[in-house]
Amino acid sequence: MYICMLGEFAVLENKHYSIPFEYDVNGAELSSMEVGGKVRRVCRPSTAEELCAVVSQLSAEGEKYTVLGNGSNVIFSDKGYEGTVVLTTGLKGITPTENGYIAEAGVMLSALSHRAAKDGYCGLEFAYGIPGTVGGGVYMNAGAYGGEMKDVLKSIICVDKKGNIKKYSSKQAKLSYRHSAFMGNGRYILEAEFVLQKGSSDEAFALMEENMQKRKSKQPLEYPSCGSTFKRPAGYFAGALIEQSGLRGYCVGGAQVSEKHCGFVINKGGATASDVIALIKHIQKTVLEKTGVQLETEVEIY
Repeated sequence: MYICMLGEFAVLENKHYSIPFEYDVNGAELSSMEVGGKVRRVCRPSTAEELCAVVSQLSAEGEKYTVLGNGSNVIFSDKGYEGTVVLTTGLKGITPTENGYIAEAGVMLSALSHRAAKDGYCGLEFAYGIPGTVGGGVYMNAGAYGGEMKDVLKSIICVDKKGNIKKYSSKQAKLSYRHSAFMGNGRYILEAEFVLQKGSSDEAFALMEENMQKRKSKQPLEYPSCGSTFKRPAGYFAGALIEQSGLRGYCVGGAQVSEKHCGFVINKGGATASDVIALIKHIQKTVLEKTGVQLETEVEIY
């Protein structure tokens, strides 16, 4: 296995597949906030086997890299990212099981919840409208409207930096509020198995629609953002603390604290990553001074 150069692209080669690498990609294209500098190299494997090959090869070469899904919770700085971003969005397989599904890391959560409702399963309605992938959802134990990934997960299969594959039970994954055992340990999610309950398709779709209407009425979906910018502090709500601190509508350049929901930092138009990062830091500093609460970000900054 080796990487060869072909003009503006590189290709990871072995006897089974060739995986192209794209150079100098605009980081704004990889983040739902639509900000960020150039990413030196991007790879888009289309199978779990390709993802394993890429991760093990990059690790062996000592290359700086990160594995991402839909980019709905990340920002690349304006300086760019001097490494390789490996995107899982090509891993889209959904396999039915006796009481649920095995879904690959790149499956969108909304697509999986829609599939479940169509097939008469209940339990994933909360995930409808979350703009992330299965891999990203497991990684941060995504949740909304009273549900979390840990409620429906049975097991997770990961690959480490050396290409070794390991299966984790839901318990071993140590899923808690916006946290999992996969954070910072060099293991990357390939697929996850979900166990669901049989129910009414009509009721599932009705709940999904109800949740979506709540999102539309309360969240600034009309602007680029990374969703909830901050984790919920114990005993508080981040949006309420930000509003109490007098920051509703506060701007730094093109970045703004949403007037619709103070828990969201949005790209009001023409924002840079530096604008967003500066606004996040200002919010944290101001909220700490006025309320004594330290806000921790959900969004990850590269």
